[in-house]
Amino acid sequence: MPAESFDKESIKQSILGKLQRYNGKVIEEASPAQIYHAVASTVRDQIMQRWVKYREQDRDYTGKRLYYMSIEFLIGRSLYNNVLNLCSTQVYTQALTELGVSWQEIMPSEPEPGLGNGGLGRLAACFLDSLSTLDLPAMGCTIRYEYGLFKQKLTDGQQIELPDDWLSNGNVWEMPATEDSVDIQFEGTVVSHEIAGRTVFSVEGGRVVEAVPYDMPVVGHEADTINSLRMWRARSRTAMDFGTFSSGDYRNASLEQDLASIISKVLYPEDNHYEGKTLRLSQHYFLASATLQYALKDFKRRFGNDFSKLPEKVVFHINDTHPGFAIPELMRLLMDQEGLGWDEAQLITTRCIAYTNHTVMQEALERWPEDLVRRQLPRIYMILEEMNRRLCDMLWNKFPGDWDRIAHMAVLAYGQVHMANLCVAFSYSVNGVSRLHGDILKKDTFNNYYQLSPDKFSYITNGITHRRWLLACNPRLAGLINEAIGTSWQHNTQLLEALLPYADDPAFLEQFARIKQHNKANFAQWIYHRQGIKLDTETMFDVQVKRLHEYKRQMLNALHIHVLYNRIMDDPSFDMVPRTFIFGAKSSPGYVKAKLIIRYILALARLIDSSPRARGMLKILFIENYNVSAAEILIPSAELSEQLSTAGKEASGTGNMKFMMNGAVTIGTMDGANVEISEQAGQDNIYIFGMRADMVNTMYQTGGYSPISIYEKNIEIRKALTQMIDGTLFPDNPALLQMLYHDLLFDGHGGTPDPYFVLKDFGSYSMAQRRVDSDYQDKEGWLKKSVVNTAMSGLFSSDRSIAEYNDAIWHLT
Repeated sequence: MPAESFDKESIKQSILGKLQRYNGKVIEEASPAQIYHAVASTVRDQIMQRWVKYREQDRDYTGKRLYYMSIEFLIGRSLYNNVLNLCSTQVYTQALTELGVSWQEIMPSEPEPGLGNGGLGRLAACFLDSLSTLDLPAMGCTIRYEYGLFKQKLTDGQQIELPDDWLSNGNVWEMPATEDSVDIQFEGTVVSHEIAGRTVFSVEGGRVVEAVPYDMPVVGHEADTINSLRMWRARSRTAMDFGTFSSGDYRNASLEQDLASIISKVLYPEDNHYEGKTLRLSQHYFLASATLQYALKDFKRRFGNDFSKLPEKVVFHINDTHPGFAIPELMRLLMDQEGLGWDEAQLITTRCIAYTNHTVMQEALERWPEDLVRRQLPRIYMILEEMNRRLCDMLWNKFPGDWDRIAHMAVLAYGQVHMANLCVAFSYSVNGVSRLHGDILKKDTFNNYYQLSPDKFSYITNGITHRRWLLACNPRLAGLINEAIGTSWQHNTQLLEALLPYADDPAFLEQFARIKQHNKANFAQWIYHRQGIKLDTETMFDVQVKRLHEYKRQMLNALHIHVLYNRIMDDPSFDMVPRTFIFGAKSSPGYVKAKLIIRYILALARLIDSSPRARGMLKILFIENYNVSAAEILIPSAELSEQLSTAGKEASGTGNMKFMMNGAVTIGTMDGANVEISEQAGQDNIYIFGMRADMVNTMYQTGGYSPISIYEKNIEIRKALTQMIDGTLFPDNPALLQMLYHDLLFDGHGGTPDPYFVLKDFGSYSMAQRRVDSDYQDKEGWLKKSVVNTAMSGLFSSDRSIAEYNDAIWHLT
């Protein structure tokens, strides 16, 4: 029987009982994985007890609720975070200690959920945590990916992708909600019928896929609310064709099931071919349709069929354009299933949907070939055509004769469906995720729409949950803060500013330094156990961890390391603070240049390790298969946070906030949230370099940038780039990095050379790194910078972000 109370003795008995019932073992004989499952099941019992009570209350709730739709949620492991939010860490720790078990023994047995990849998914996970903590009724909605993105293996100096089978042993936290399953229709033919004097459309033929929901509880910290992360799994509605199977045609016997299940197999399937585009499109519509069908069913249960109330009771938030098909899908459901007319359906739709943009990169603003959408989603395409016709009519009245502008703003143009235009045109709110990003959306990316509806646009700077990213992952620092200023900051992180006077307290600085050194040793032990690489914890830990993309400029970091190596080897008198450069990044499997950057970094690591003099000052570590759990160990140990994106390209970033909160000092461009971090920390406590966003924009417009001239004038750059292709790094294949070399210097593949200004910003970056090297030698001065960064990081809590979203956009009660 599940425990009914959760004091220390009850927890111990529950764990022992589960080991006996499920595994037939006493705790001394049980494996760490079996003990993990027993502990997690006990925590789950405690959550279920509260969840049942919350759901009973929610059943009668008549206020507004949020459906937060995101193609990914990078949630990380749940066990310890759930215990923390239940305010039960002390009692569980006592119980485990008396059973002879530590958290460190059992936590690695929890699989890392394969539901996300990068900042977009991690932000969504932080937001769910804050929504529950602030007692706001919400449901996160995504796809239950069977294999996630991929598991990264670094072999022979390059990235290899392996399946991430995270569900192989089940997921203790999820519960199927089969009663809420819905059907999703693809392909087929649209037919019309006259019913009671109105034309009704339906789709005949095609394929029908069943969407089956699985719910994970999202526990709020010291809160009664337990929201859900709803994950939709795709499966076929038809059983295996047993006759075909019996005849020996095994492949075709299960073809329908295979076609259905592929939708929820992997996150971000490669889309550089037609089949991949079809799969991605199917995933996006699958998520949107399943979520909206459930939401309308729940609305009708609570409020009946008066859909004029829908905007007062429901808000659908689109986290980037991936769930953007929610817009025409809501139109379809309101018209085809609920019998509303076009005008009424569109009025309701545009008052229910809010959109957050996460990129200004033109290539990342989603577009779908019209013929693909027409074939896969015929009724949706019909609706998009009419929406686009009405939109263009309105735009013609606003901008008569300006066809170029209208085409730029259209949903259907040049043979493509422009998802960003769809989201901006038919949402009641459009927000950026930092002040700079919000300005760029208004002045550049969506300027035409901003002129049309300026009140629709805003920005809300991203945030992180300090519960996971300080309380849980850095308990020693959290304890030191508690001793210094009390615990009120745990409920309002802006109270961390009370730490500022302690930046001048020698005793506090000494304890702060001791904790940082402990965290560095902890990370070094972890990475040695994981990858067999030894680190010197007396070196500076210099960290750049993020999705690998050219605009994030891991290349700039690597090129600087290469130049440092040459300085060490060419000048016997050269000296510097010994530094460990830590990278963590996955490249998309089809992103050739990004994978070459990984090869370049790993080749530099080998080159440095081969020289006794160089390895005395430099070390490169590339963390294999970087994920949330790796971040939770790495970030508390970091001393320098590399945020190097080309100014104007990074919408916000959240890794920069995590590092800041844990006392790392930032070196970065004035991009994304770095702008606000620099304002909070002060110019003396951050290292800013490089062109500003307006300068970058001017360079793009004027086209006067010539990286070859920098190459010719800068001896250090010229030597490093030459070594990329002369056999220094790859003696057996000197031309391996030819693409990196060529694209930095010459106009290649129809684009501009060095499009993200690596060489242009190199000199400024190198000078900033010299200042870092000098300042780090002043240990007390560096610690002061670290403390100030932690003290001023409170603004970047996701609790603050969610409160702003609710005040400005959602209006939940």
